Formats: sequence, C-alpha cells, structure tokens
Amino acid sequence: AGMMHMDWQRDGFTVSTDPARLDMAFTVDALAETYWCKGTPKAKIEKSIGNALIFGLYEDETARQVGFCRVVTDFSRFAWLSDVFVLDEMRGRALGKFLVGCTVDHPELVDVTRFLLATNDAHGLYRQYGFENLAEAEKFMLKSAAP
Repeated sequence: AGMMHMDWQRDGFTVSTDPARLDMAFTVDALAETYWCKGTPKAKIEKSIGNALIFGLYEDETARQVGFCRVVTDFSRFAWLSDVFVLDEMRGRALGKFLVGCTVDHPELVDVTRFLLATNDAHGLYRQYGFENLAEAEKFMLKSAAP
C-alpha cells in the first residue's frame, strides 16, 4: 500500500513502520527463538514479515533494533497482532507497552472492527490496550498447517 511510514519517539527509543529500517536477519533470528515460532523455517518467518505492517523498535543512541511486532490487516474490519518481542536486556523499561501502544494508536488501525492476537503469558499487557478474552470463542474457527 502507498501508506506513509510513521515514527514514534520516547525515552531514547523509536518505533518505526519503515521496512527499510528493519534488520531482517536480526528479526528472523530473534523470532526463530520464540515459543510461537519454534520449528518455523526462517524463509517462512521472513515471508510473514514482508507481507505485514511492521513496527520496529530501535535504540536511538546506537540505531540498533531491540524489538519488533507486526500486524496483518485489511485496515478496516480485521487486524492480527503478532510476533511481539523486546530483547531480554531491554526489559523493565516499558518498551513492550510502547510498542503495543503504537500499534493500537496507528491511525490506520485505531478503528479496525476486530483486532485479534494470541498469547501464552502476556494477557495483562494486552488488557491495558483494550484486548479481552474471546467472549464468543465458539464462533471462531482455526485451520492449522505446519509451522
């Protein structure tokens, strides 16, 4: 899409949607180590990033990437938040909140009818941004393939 890239700044860190800034090798390697991507071929992870709206988290001082998430969306009725991570060494600085806050505040996503995600252990983080457990889970169906 011909959408403008956006940047947000806070406390010496920047979140950017510009794919040109993304360190693809770092992102793919980091995701390959997560519980949700274990066993997923790196080529498949890279393809998933290339076909999504990406949010890279960068340390201003060093310009290095320290976090990431992506959103798969039609910018209208559906969005899927996925692959959220912040490097362990950067924990405790509310950078996960910064990253998720930028995704839900993105002007193209703020009015999406259904914004979904899946998490094993970060429910508390996402509740702060309006995400709730599925009230009508029986309506939702899932077709799974190999990771």
